Amino acid sequence: MAKSLVIVESPAKAKTIGKYLGNDYMVEASIGHIMDLPKNDIGVELKKRTFEPTLIVSPGKEKVVEKLKKMAAKADMVYLAPDPDREGEAIAAHLSIQLLPMVKDKSKVRRVTFNEITKKAVQAAFLHARDIDENLVDAQQTRRVLDRLVGYQVSPLLWDKVRRGLSAGRVQTVALRLIVEREQEINDFKPVEYWTIDALLEPTADKQSFTARFVGVNGVPSRVANGTDADGKEQYLANALPDQEAVDEAVGELEHAKWSVRSVEKKERRNNPKAPYTTSKLQQDASGRLGFNVRRTMGVAQRLYEGVEIGAEGTVGLITYMRTDSTRVSPDAIAEARQFIGKLGAAYLPATANEYAGKKQEQAQDAHEAIRPTNVAYTPQSIRKYLSDEQFRLYKLIWQRFVSSQMTPAVFDQTTVDIVAQAKQAYDFRATGSVLKFDGHLKFEEEDKRAREAAKLEAKAASDSPDGEEEEDRRLPELGDGEALRLAKLDPQQKFTQPPPRYNEASLVKTLEEKGIGRPSTYASIINTIQDRDYVKKIQSRFVPTEIGIVVTKLLVKNFPYIFDTAYTATLEGELDAVEEGHEKWTDLLNGFYGHFEKELHVAEKQMEDIKRMEESTTEVCDNCGAPLVLKWGKFGSFYSCSNFSKAKPVTVAAGPWKKDPKTALKKVTKALNYPIIVKATTEDVVEYSKETNDAKELTAAIGEAMEHGKKVTAEAFSCDFTKENFAAKPDLSAPGADEAPEEEACDNCGRTMVLRNGPWGPFMACPGYNEDPPCKTIRKLNQKVQQKPPTQLDEACPKCGKPLLLRNGQYGEFISCSGYPKCKYIKQELLDVKCPKDGGDIAVRKTKRGDVFYGCVNYPKCDFASNLKLIDKTCPKCDSAYLLEVNNDKGTFLVCPNNREALPKRRKKKGAPDVEPTTPLCTYEKKIAGPAPVPELERPDPEKTRAVVESVA
Repeated sequence: MAKSLVIVESPAKAKTIGKYLGNDYMVEASIGHIMDLPKNDIGVELKKRTFEPTLIVSPGKEKVVEKLKKMAAKADMVYLAPDPDREGEAIAAHLSIQLLPMVKDKSKVRRVTFNEITKKAVQAAFLHARDIDENLVDAQQTRRVLDRLVGYQVSPLLWDKVRRGLSAGRVQTVALRLIVEREQEINDFKPVEYWTIDALLEPTADKQSFTARFVGVNGVPSRVANGTDADGKEQYLANALPDQEAVDEAVGELEHAKWSVRSVEKKERRNNPKAPYTTSKLQQDASGRLGFNVRRTMGVAQRLYEGVEIGAEGTVGLITYMRTDSTRVSPDAIAEARQFIGKLGAAYLPATANEYAGKKQEQAQDAHEAIRPTNVAYTPQSIRKYLSDEQFRLYKLIWQRFVSSQMTPAVFDQTTVDIVAQAKQAYDFRATGSVLKFDGHLKFEEEDKRAREAAKLEAKAASDSPDGEEEEDRRLPELGDGEALRLAKLDPQQKFTQPPPRYNEASLVKTLEEKGIGRPSTYASIINTIQDRDYVKKIQSRFVPTEIGIVVTKLLVKNFPYIFDTAYTATLEGELDAVEEGHEKWTDLLNGFYGHFEKELHVAEKQMEDIKRMEESTTEVCDNCGAPLVLKWGKFGSFYSCSNFSKAKPVTVAAGPWKKDPKTALKKVTKALNYPIIVKATTEDVVEYSKETNDAKELTAAIGEAMEHGKKVTAEAFSCDFTKENFAAKPDLSAPGADEAPEEEACDNCGRTMVLRNGPWGPFMACPGYNEDPPCKTIRKLNQKVQQKPPTQLDEACPKCGKPLLLRNGQYGEFISCSGYPKCKYIKQELLDVKCPKDGGDIAVRKTKRGDVFYGCVNYPKCDFASNLKLIDKTCPKCDSAYLLEVNNDKGTFLVCPNNREALPKRRKKKGAPDVEPTTPLCTYEKKIAGPAPVPELERPDPEKTRAVVESVA
């Protein structure tokens, strides 16, 4: 009996849905997109301006597509069930293109969408199957074409003008621009000095002391000028004095002033609950409260959405779709939440459901519902044992935010006390305090806070710490109008305004959302791309632009002012929304965009600055010859080079022509080279004579002398090859936090934790299913062109030239080399105490491109001896072999004779290599010297103890 075929993106999602649909359905995964534009061509029709994309089956997806075709040919119906967004609709459209020739009946291919993976939602979706929404497909296709046009036509310019391998992105460049401009603001920032004065006051009665802050004089607020804002409007710092002179004058009077309460105002303040999470708000809170980066947040949320094993219930989708910009919630979910809240007490349940204004709510569809738990009954604590730590913490955040969004406001009693210090003038001070009167929607956060405080008290009590008692909450004492006060202490503090902070992931996402750049589903890829391209570094969790990032941004913004404008990028997002809603034709949008882009592209091709050939004069001088240094651009950024460096090739002066016609030979030299000219005589590459000349007379005499000293005479221009890195233009990688270990990240397709792999071109992050059949080929490249730390000088001289040795960082780790490079190419090697069995040379520890350690002769390539096993300087007691090999396996560590071929690891013969019979007699020597290394026990940490130290209130 034929079954219906259901196709989703990921295996995890397929497993959950298959459980709900039963045996009449076959659920398969496409492992993400199956079609894309070709990589070796722009793939977009531009001559006739139709912008029609050329789609091909994505490399590596051929087996997946063939399998789905065979299954579709046998199925009664084919249901396409990728995620309910533009990307999901595009995947469904591409599946339809591939499968329709096999099915042959268009009515048998249907699209189903659901906002949550629950039995009720999934079964309801199949009752309302529909055709593919072409508007959604057009919107996704338009974004893809826009990005391809920019990437494939701007990137070659960067290759030509800056460095090969660079790339430009339509949205990523704008995000990078924000980071670079913020860095410029920080560099241009000029701090403003200001002073504050706090007074510790004691009521005359036996009451608690409290602190008040200076706010003004004679009823006039005190403030300090703080420049102007972006619109030119003057800004001020409130409750401050400008300098120490003004502070000393005020303190002198305040110490003898008469202090009293002018007025006491008490009022009730209500704190309203916040809307359920949208994607960007979830990313921001997960970053601030849990310490998750955006990629990690979306990976964990993907797994919660697709399903987690919940005991006997099997796989259950715990949250709704996590890519949304809507705050709308279904009536059923609201009713479920209100029923749960009612059990907490009538005071927590509002009379009517709370509603929240959000983006385009009038057009919101089921696919745009806010992020919420699929079932409120699955409280975080009740399912904690089924979740990993990161899943539990993120689910708890989502669950609490949703439930609290339908609760009553929190109520605070807020007290404001205005105080006067009467001296020659009346100095105004103010103290404020608030007390939580009713927790309302903060109930869960208050419970968490009390639990943490109790844990801290318990820990302090257990450690017998003298400061074990927790300091009481500071509340204002009961005060009355006109009540006298006594000054206990004045605390004037000098402060300076701080520059705007660098962006972290949360603040960058917030800014992108506010400016309308990108969409919820793109924030993670934007942040990942600018890091992968080495345009920014993350130092202490904040983005610092690299030198290459600053250079690329300035070039692109200068030459493409319209396309990479923040406002225009946001306008394009609005137009893509119009395409999605059917209000604008996708080709019209692309025609409008390409008209501006083509004009700027033509201008940029002619006028873009050639950074590769940049040569700027500086005030720095050469360490070798004292000449001025110039700033140049190289493979890894800017560097200083001596202005005396010359690329002029040496001129050979032959003995015959010199004797026959010295003037003609001399003219040939002076035409090719400028003074000073160095004349050298060499014999078999050994310099026998060398002299610097500054005019024709000295040059003639030097050439004549050189002819008598060596077989080959050459004249070459004086050249100093001194260089040094421009570290001032690069991020400070010696700063704390610069080398933080990367967090775990999840595969975008199947949600599994990515692993580090090595390939022919170096390390990269890959899905664990990379080699499975069918494979999950999700990868993330690790950029090899990483700015290294400055070299460190060692107290050791080079054995070849005597100059100090330097500890450097290279592509394969740290190494020690001569500071006289490139003249002296000495590199210190780690040598073993064993001589090479082939030629008697030293054996050095080496590394392959993959990072694997091996041991080879220092005389390579003359001697090709190499071993994957460490050589030990001991003679075999059985066969007198000059060395032994150290073998490590799961049984322990052994010393093995190199002639004990049975005990050594078996090596595969190279393809096509002839069979070679061993020339040495077989030996059986083997000695165990150590047991197997102990396997560390993995402990499951308590999520409450691993949370971020600082938590903001939701």
